[in-house]
Amino acid sequence: MRVWPGEPHPLGATWDGRGVNVAVFSEHATRVDLCLFDQPGDAAERERVALPERTNNIWHGYFPDLRPGQLYGLRVHGPYEPERGHRCNPAKLLLDPYARAITGPVRWDDALLGYTPGGPDADLTLDPRNSAGFVPKGVVVETAFSWGDDRPPRTRWNRTLIYELHVKGMTARHPGIAPADRGTYGALTSEPVLDHLHSLGVTAVELMPVHHAIDEKTVHDRGLVNYWGYNTIGYFAPDSRFATGGLGQQVTEFKTMVKGLHAAGIEVILDVVYNHTAEGNHLGPTLSFRGIDNESYYRVDAARPRFYVDFTGCGNSFNTLNARAMQVMMDSLRYWVQDMHVDGFRFDLAPALARSLYTVDRLAWFFDIIQQDPVLSRVKLIAEPWDVGEGGYQVGNFPTGWTEWNGRYRDTVRRFWRGDAGQLPDLAYRLSGSSDLYDPGGRNPYASINFVTCHDGLTLRDLVTYEQKRNEANGEHNRDGTDANYSRNWGVEGPTAVPEIVRLRDRMMRNLLATLAFSQGVPMLSHGDELGRTQRGNNNAYCQDNEITWLDWELDEPARALLAFTRRVMALRRANPVLRRRSFFRGTAAGRGGKTDVVWLRADGLPMEHQDWQQPGERVLGMLLHGQATDEMDERGRPIEGDTLLLLLNGGGKSRRFVLPRLEPGVWQELVNTARPGHRRVGESVLLVQHSLIALSHHVPGSRGA
Repeated sequence: MRVWPGEPHPLGATWDGRGVNVAVFSEHATRVDLCLFDQPGDAAERERVALPERTNNIWHGYFPDLRPGQLYGLRVHGPYEPERGHRCNPAKLLLDPYARAITGPVRWDDALLGYTPGGPDADLTLDPRNSAGFVPKGVVVETAFSWGDDRPPRTRWNRTLIYELHVKGMTARHPGIAPADRGTYGALTSEPVLDHLHSLGVTAVELMPVHHAIDEKTVHDRGLVNYWGYNTIGYFAPDSRFATGGLGQQVTEFKTMVKGLHAAGIEVILDVVYNHTAEGNHLGPTLSFRGIDNESYYRVDAARPRFYVDFTGCGNSFNTLNARAMQVMMDSLRYWVQDMHVDGFRFDLAPALARSLYTVDRLAWFFDIIQQDPVLSRVKLIAEPWDVGEGGYQVGNFPTGWTEWNGRYRDTVRRFWRGDAGQLPDLAYRLSGSSDLYDPGGRNPYASINFVTCHDGLTLRDLVTYEQKRNEANGEHNRDGTDANYSRNWGVEGPTAVPEIVRLRDRMMRNLLATLAFSQGVPMLSHGDELGRTQRGNNNAYCQDNEITWLDWELDEPARALLAFTRRVMALRRANPVLRRRSFFRGTAAGRGGKTDVVWLRADGLPMEHQDWQQPGERVLGMLLHGQATDEMDERGRPIEGDTLLLLLNGGGKSRRFVLPRLEPGVWQELVNTARPGHRRVGESVLLVQHSLIALSHHVPGSRGA
């Protein structure tokens, strides 16, 4: 095998049209070997070649005889001194952190461990077994792809509707997709899926993790898999689980999916997991980063470097304080934008990335680097604003340029609709964009990603069906998953045929969906909620790759009705610019008409006074939005005319007569009533049924929409 000195950049195994340049960072290695394989399951390499050069701790070489499709791995020689944070072991085949494609899953065996198991100090002793037969291999890929006229949709934040989905779960049971294509990247651009997304008005899909991930040994030993994929081992490689083609084809299939979604006007946002890796704690497997340079890539305990600092609950924390570890993350992010054409990212456990030593630092260089980056500063950036470390709940504390999953929105809306007392003040903030969280930092309503449910927790139907989680199928004795669901079963735990309960549960789902549609901020739907999907009460279905999590597309009448309702309320949101404000309400005269932008109303039709907000037993609220106070502009900067809207919510157990405000001239027309179908003109008041929501618009005869 011929090998030339090559270059230290770019990192990884890069085909340049004539050969392959290989570059690997390791500060503490004494030698790095490139290992070549013919088949994914080969237990021994066909050839092993030491990288001949070292430049600034980057080991590199150029291989003129290698071609795309070549399978490879690394072996790193160096100190095995766990007490000092070093865990090099050349017996262990390692994945290249920059591998663009990975052959498949790990085959679990004790040979994957850098030590021989047995006893509490087992990891202090080097294990000599060769792990090559159990580790997936990297694949050298051909980077050329015909993007044609692909363009990012660049949908404005205030016009964005996010649909969170799992690539497999979305399509695994769809009868309109060929069986061989179900559960794949390509299935997301099939006609029935695109039609469904368009019917909801979806402008962006947020894909649950598609970086190459593996199953934890504990999950594997229970006969399950890590279905969600929050266990990353390859930050540059699309997960092969969702591809149909041969080795390395997942890259082409992913790009084809992005191109197809863009052609349909839909952005692609990736849920990314840079806070930890699949190698787990100090007793976990040696698969990549640990064996290449443990101390550089992971946050080791300064007092006891054998152990990791764990802000994630997954055994380790990626070391964003180290420049080379940070480079992996930044290079990965840029790769997915520039080479794979994605439109943004949702960062799992984002505070873990912003911890300077132990505290979450709003001035952390993680934010600074992204803010000044000419590529990443222009895409959509979403934070999951909590981790499991001390002070990890950081909702509202991310800097400008970032949006956040608003956990306060989720909890308040759930608690209001289940009938909790004292929710009106917080509800008003959530309906109006959460100015208490985002305005002090100079951010906008669209900093708030509003959601009622997501992949993590109960589905919408289960939220109104179960008060206790049902996670027995996970094999953890129902100890996993949160107990703080803020759910209500409305009379019976679990499914029931009692008509009154069934009707009330359906109404509660409509209440939650309508609240999401009519709130300021960016709405996010969890896939299948619009169909009434159930996980049978499982609120932590991370290991359920089966019908518990897959969408059922055989829709009965209640599912079709809920889908039609979801389409209607999301269409009303799109049609009314007053629901998509770019700036916060001020409660003062605004707009061309000089109307107060928002007025909070009591059931008697009068504005809420200070003492009204302090009544914990009050569960009725009106929100009047004057259409002439909209701040939406067209492409030429001209105000877009909007309707005046009135939102009425009754989270209590008693029906109330609500007096409508008198606006002359014109009439009120009912747009949505979750207690009864259809829409109608109304008089001076409406009956706001218990546990229901009404949305009305004010029309002047002869005006637009009258």
